[in-house]
Order: sequence, then C-alpha cells, then structure tokens
Amino acid sequence: MHPLLKPALRRGWRNLNTVQFGVAPAHAVVLGPVDVASGSFLALLDGTRGLPLLREEGHRMGLAEGQVDRLLDRLTRAGLLDDAKGGGPAADALRARGAVLDRLRPDLAGLAVTDPAPGGAMRALAARGEMRVQVRGAGRVGAVAAALLAASGVGQVDVCDGGRVEPWDVAPGGLPPESVGERRADAARRVVRQAAPGRPPRRSPGGEPEAPGGGSQVSLVVLAPRDGLDAHAPDPAVSADFVAGGVPHLYAGVMEATGVVGPLILPGMTGCAGCLTRNRTDRDADWPRLVAQWRSGRQRQVIAGELSLTSAIASLTAAHALAFLDGGLPASVAARCEVSAPGLDWRRKPLVPHPHCPCGAGRRTSDLQESVAEPEEGPSADGHGTSREGQTACT
Repeated sequence: MHPLLKPALRRGWRNLNTVQFGVAPAHAVVLGPVDVASGSFLALLDGTRGLPLLREEGHRMGLAEGQVDRLLDRLTRAGLLDDAKGGGPAADALRARGAVLDRLRPDLAGLAVTDPAPGGAMRALAARGEMRVQVRGAGRVGAVAAALLAASGVGQVDVCDGGRVEPWDVAPGGLPPESVGERRADAARRVVRQAAPGRPPRRSPGGEPEAPGGGSQVSLVVLAPRDGLDAHAPDPAVSADFVAGGVPHLYAGVMEATGVVGPLILPGMTGCAGCLTRNRTDRDADWPRLVAQWRSGRQRQVIAGELSLTSAIASLTAAHALAFLDGGLPASVAARCEVSAPGLDWRRKPLVPHPHCPCGAGRRTSDLQESVAEPEEGPSADGHGTSREGQTACT
C-alpha cells in the first residue's frame, strides 16, 4: 500500500491540533486531536512511499513505535486515505493508459470523495470501462447524456433512435449542427466515440459496437425519449422486456417546462412503469383516457424543451446513472426527481409498488427506500476523534 491523502478534499486547520478535510458539509471530516509530529507527518502521505518507508520517516520525526500505523488506521476509518497503487489488476491496466487516465483524473478524484476504501475509487473507475449502457433516445437529453457517460469512462455506450437529425435536436455536448440530416443513431454514436477518453469501441462484422472483452450484458438502460411524454407517462409495454429480463432502467426527459429524472427501476425490487400507471389511475380515473389522447394525437413538429433545462436533465441523468453503476443507490431509485420552470425547485416523488402490478416488486422496496432516504442534518462522530457532516439532495 502507498498511502495517499485524498487530494480532492481540501485541508485546513481549525486550530493547532484540529484539522478539517473537505469544504462541502456532505463529505467534510474533522480530525482531532492531532499533535505537532502527526500533523507534519501528514505531508508525507502523497502516495510516493510504501508503509516501511513511512514508518522509518515517522520514527525520524519523533513518532512513537506503532503511532504511524495507528494514524493510518485512523485516517482509513475516517475515509480520508487512498492507495496510490490499489484497485487491482484492472486499475493497474488503466494506470498504464496514461492519456486516458489524465482525461479521467477529475472523475477519479470525485470517486475518491464518495468511496471511503483505499483504492476503491480507482477500482470503480476501472470497472466503468467494463460496463455497457444503452441509451434509447438521441434528442437533446439522450445524446448529451450518452456523451457524458462515455466521457466519464463507461466502456460501451450504445445509442438507439430512429429518423434523421432535425435542427432542434442540436445541443452543446450532444448532436452538432453539422449532423442535421444524418441518421440520428449514427450521429449520436459518433458523438459518443468522440467523447470517450480512450479508443472508440471496436465494431463487430455486423456493424454493432462490441463490449470490452467481448461481453454484451447491459448494465443499465437509459430511456430518454425525444418526446417527453414517454418519460412523464411511460408506456409499461416499452419496458416490459427489461422488467422480465431483470435489466435496470432509468427514465429521463423534459415535458413542456418540466424535467424528470427517474424512476430508476430495479426489476423485482422497486415499482415499475406499470406501477406508476396504476397508481396514477387510482388517483385519477380519467388518466388512461388522457394518456391515450396524448399518445394518439397529432404530434407537434417541435417538442418543447428549453436548452438549459434539457442540458441540466441530461447531466443529472448521467450523474444518477454513474452513481448506480458505481454501486450506489441514487435518489432516483424507486422515485422520480422533477423540476419545473420558472421556479426550478426540485421535488422527489417516491414510486410505490402497486399491489396488482405483475412486476414482482416485494418487501425489499421498503429496505431500498430506507437506504436512499436523506440522513438527518448535522455532524456525526465515529468515536475515534473524527466527525463528518452529511446531507443529500435530489440534485
């Protein structure tokens, strides 16, 4: 192990023997008491030294026998210590690709903040490279979200959509102006390849991109339809195969002046689009009639979707997807996050499984909802001279 204080957490001394790591309350940690020798020793934790050399340096600085190990253990339990050479073989392979890793260093630093285990951030970043995400929809939300996922290190991002690029599909970070008139799927795939920090995915003889290592299992499907109605009131038939196959899927889109991210559906564990439809029908008996008219009516040529709002939804969609791919449970699990102009205040609406829906969601839903619930505000001590302030928000 080559101990490294997580560089993303800025350090400041509250007083002569108390140091705070981090600025934002959600991840800030206060460590104390810290004596003068231990405080000086912190400067050596830059990832260039192994444990034997650190022990020798600590002894020369006046630290007592075993004090270096106790300090490192204390920092590890507080989630402040990383391992500059940790993460396993996949992480070593990523380190060997210097140019790729340089593109992803901000992502690595961010993962180090949220993953408390030494080497965990590098392991998670390397794992992204083995994952496959399918994005259904190449409009202002879907194309931008797909590009963000690829740029964040996801190894394979497939984009599915029909038709040709219209002028109003163009968005910064998504489909460029020169793609107008091209097939949407082709244009979006090119955007994804250009955004990826490494080499573009290899093509199979049939023209479909191959997953790294030849795998084909989809880790997540992002449903980002160009028509926001299909995200606001999703058709259960569209996701029936995902529910039956146990494929996690996340809805996102903009309907008129309201953006939605979620629900992120974990088949068998959370409610599905069918539950959402049934719950709405229970509250409003006219809902099915309205949805049928909206879907069958003549579609307007241009669908409302103000650029800054669609870009925000695309970014948040990618963030929720990455949080899930990295092993977390974002606020969109079993819920949907909504924001409406002009107030732009976020709301989280839980999705409760419907008792008559055949999706198979059971008791584990309540456990999931508890695990993603917002913690109480205020610092919490861990009993070893550290404290952490934590708070979460839908955004």
